[in-house]
Amino acid sequence: MITMIIGEIANFVAYIYAPAVLVTPLGALSIIVSAVLAHFLLKERLQKMGVVGCLSCIVGSVIIVIHAPQEHTPDSVEEIWDLATQPAFLVYIAAIASLVLALMLYFEPRYGHVNILVYLGICSLMGSLTVMSIKAIGIAIRLTLEGISQVAYPQTWLFVTVAVVCVITQLNYLNKALDTFNAALVSPVYYAMFTTLTIIASAIMFKDWSGQNASTIVSELCGFITVLSGTIILHSTREQQPVSSQGSVAWYISGDSMKSIEEHLITISNSHYTEE
Repeated sequence: MITMIIGEIANFVAYIYAPAVLVTPLGALSIIVSAVLAHFLLKERLQKMGVVGCLSCIVGSVIIVIHAPQEHTPDSVEEIWDLATQPAFLVYIAAIASLVLALMLYFEPRYGHVNILVYLGICSLMGSLTVMSIKAIGIAIRLTLEGISQVAYPQTWLFVTVAVVCVITQLNYLNKALDTFNAALVSPVYYAMFTTLTIIASAIMFKDWSGQNASTIVSELCGFITVLSGTIILHSTREQQPVSSQGSVAWYISGDSMKSIEEHLITISNSHYTEE
């Protein structure tokens, strides 16, 4: 728990000093560390394709770092607010709000328990706004510590409110997804959707790709696709827990003949015996 808290604080600081198009894809490195630690500490076998997935994540991360855009740090919360209220980002916010409401009110009651994209769509859409708000809050904290207080600005507290609402919503639906679907499927799909939407939101709001040529942008996208591919490979090759087979009841007749039938299977759940 302590190391997780330290990691999240470091991730928060990273968003202050680096563009989201660089920080968010590099989150896949935590998957590599987890896989390696699980291999040595938990004795989980890392298969050959899992090693290939790890190498793909590393290669893609290196490509992203090499071609990452330079970060332009705003000088005040008011400047961040101007970026957040530009027409292009307002259109993005309206689209996000519309999609989230549609998923919550229409698609979740009907398809939430059968389609993984419903829950993870809500998480990823809200998550992109979470990152933008967290980045604004981090910059406000840094400026305040440098002696330029941002506490009195109402925009600071608006960003805090948006971040809290988005984080709560995001965690709620992520837990629903994990309760309903296999974690080995949830993790790569969520990573792909969340990272893609965050990159789009950051590119619109902070204009991360402004001033970069087409070849550099394509290289960054190729690096992201490589990381994404490695993540999918790594999760798809995880060892599955062995599923216990159903038992059978054997009846012996006349001492030398046997009749095996499947009947009266007993399921033990929550200390209750249910006869099927």
